[in-house]
Parts: sequence; C-alpha cells; structure tokens
Amino acid sequence: MAPRAPPAYDPIPLNKPLYKAIADTGSVSGARKLVNSFNLPIRSGRAWEVRAGQVCRIITPEGPQVGDLNIWNRHNPRERFWAARTRQLQQSHVKLFDRLWSCLPFLRPLVTVTADSLSNYGVDEAGGRVHDLLGTRCDPYVNQLISGTSFDFQCHSNLTRAVLPYGLSESDVHDVLNVFQVAGLDESGRYFMQPCPAKAGDYWEFFAETDVLCALSTCPGGDLSQWGWGEGAEGSGTDMLSCCRPLAVEVYELMNREELLKDWKEPLPAAYRGIHGLVLDPNSSRV
Repeated sequence: MAPRAPPAYDPIPLNKPLYKAIADTGSVSGARKLVNSFNLPIRSGRAWEVRAGQVCRIITPEGPQVGDLNIWNRHNPRERFWAARTRQLQQSHVKLFDRLWSCLPFLRPLVTVTADSLSNYGVDEAGGRVHDLLGTRCDPYVNQLISGTSFDFQCHSNLTRAVLPYGLSESDVHDVLNVFQVAGLDESGRYFMQPCPAKAGDYWEFFAETDVLCALSTCPGGDLSQWGWGEGAEGSGTDMLSCCRPLAVEVYELMNREELLKDWKEPLPAAYRGIHGLVLDPNSSRV
C-alpha cells in the first residue's frame, strides 16, 4: 500500500491550556452562571445569541438526536461559518479544541470546541465519525427532487424560520455542522450516515470567540436510525417521527472571566488587505 500523503494544512497554533481551563469551569461549582437556556422541540429550529467570552452547550436531553448548526457574526451576517474551509484547517469531523472558521474575506475562528461527551467515539466499523462536516442540511428542494413530495420541516426550512426574527432570510442559511451526527465516505467516495450514538445527557460545547448568532435545527431524521425521503413513505415520514427527540441549549457566563481570559483576545479578521491583483488606473476613478 502506498504511503498516505501528509495533510495539506499544518495545525494552526492554539492555546490549549486556556481552552482546557475554560472547559474545566463546567465541573466547578460556581464557576459559571447560566444566562440562557431552552429546549428545541422535534422538527423545529431556533436562533439565539452567544456573546464573546461566553460558553454554549448543546445537549441531547432525551437521547440520540442530530442537530444542524449555523453560526454568524452577530453584527455582520455576511461573516458566517465556512464548513469547507473548517474541514481543511481542522478535519472532516469536529473534535475537541477544533475551531469553526468564518468565510472570506474574514477567515477567523468564530467559536472553539471546549467540551464533547462523545470525544471517545473514534472511528466505527463502517468508517464513520461523529460531528460531521462532510454533509449538509436536509432541505425541501432535494426532498422534492428525490421523493416527489413536499415537506416543510427539513433542517433548511427549520433554520430559515429560526432566523427571520433577526432580520435574516433563507439566503443567509448556509452549510452546517451536523452536531451528534455520524457520517463518512464509503469505498467509492459516496456519503453515508450512521445512527446517532448520543445518550440522554450527552453534550457538545463551544467558547464564543466573538459575538455570534447561532441557529439550530432538530433534524426531522431524528437519530437517523430510520432515514428516508418522503413524508409518510415506507422507511421514513411517520417512521422517522418515532426516532425524533428534542435538543437543549444552555449559555453560560464565566464568573472569573477577567482572570481566566487575561491571555485571550478576540480574533481579528484575516490580515490580507490586497486587491486580488487588480490594477488601479490613476487617470480614472474606476478599476
């Protein structure tokens, strides 16, 4: 067997002791203050804010359930999570201390993963891993294409409804992080999904590097143990409904923030300030 090529991107330096200390506040009484919490019913979506320096935890309160996550800069929604570049700079499935990066021309970490109760899942027999960046959200357009039927509670639709109160629209919904989802590529490179391994009380947590707006969908596929296309069709629809469960979200303020974050600074947008090789005509106001 030929040796594997090295990764295309070297790891970007990270202050792991800082993020380990942030994670440790989750197990110390009085180290955090709960400032927001809510449950997301099955097949629904909701958006919420997380301020820079806060910690957000997504939980499976009743057992396995996949969640589709979008993230934006709270003050400029043109800056949003970029799944493809995050795959390259981190890996195909998000792990502890990985970061979710924003799109061009910003290219900075929006959040950093600080805790994951499924961190020991590893690679299953099919080659699947958890917290998937390979695929994207289910949507009613693909559903119509494949099954010939309409269904309004796909993750894309759930996220669209969720962001409307914040002045965003369908065009702002973007490729997702599939939290708690196990997926991979088979021998021919085709995408596959496995049933969600989460149990009641499992969680995935991040530290906000800047003020962010998040939106989460409780996937209509539930734990993906009975995935299919077409509401009411055999192997999907009402069958999938039986494997759907809620998700929960908690947002925390760090109580010893000044001391804990003394070495932390909000990441700046990318330093590149060129004009992409364009030449300015000194005799014209146009490029």
